[in-house]
Amino acid sequence: MATIAVIDYGMGNLRSVGKALEHVDARSRILVTDDPATIRRADRVVLPGVGAIRECMAQLRRLELDAVIREVGSNKPFLGVCLGMQALLTTSEENGGMEALGMFPGEVRHFTACFAEAGVPTPGKVPHMGWNQVRQTRAHPLWRGIPDGSWFYFVHSYFVPLLDDAWTAGMTTYGLEFTAVIARENIIATQFHPEKSQTAGLALLANFTRWDGTA
Repeated sequence: MATIAVIDYGMGNLRSVGKALEHVDARSRILVTDDPATIRRADRVVLPGVGAIRECMAQLRRLELDAVIREVGSNKPFLGVCLGMQALLTTSEENGGMEALGMFPGEVRHFTACFAEAGVPTPGKVPHMGWNQVRQTRAHPLWRGIPDGSWFYFVHSYFVPLLDDAWTAGMTTYGLEFTAVIARENIIATQFHPEKSQTAGLALLANFTRWDGTA
């Protein structure tokens, strides 16, 4: 039986992610775990996240999972969700500036500051919370069966600015355009919560459970 490890670092939407994966994939064993050996043995790995980057990185380092994430992120299908996507970047300006995992170059920014810098009106409340459309910017196996422009559920005040076209697989507009999905080789990560995004989100998770990590 295949296994999917959902990394438990003491914060995040673990139960909802685990239940959503169980719903779309009865063939795999879903393991919510902080055990490095279990994560390394898993066929697929999910890094969920809700909260602030400082606590996220502190917990990952305390549990010695930062090195494990970099390792499995180089050799097996890997999905980051929300804060789990932001943690893959080099730095975040949250909490006065924090070093993250550095698996993708770039800085996570705050909406309000960037609206001011770009001279665009604030489109609504920050955090950006609720449903928004995602434009698919390039083909990827996780988009299979999901129409371009589908709606997904977001909750975030910080965001990833548009990355290199080779790494951005989806983008969304909230006052300005930002990266909603990053993808490279065996890694894909979403700013939105697929486990809360009903039909389109469950389809993406189902695609992940079948994905072999190649584009």
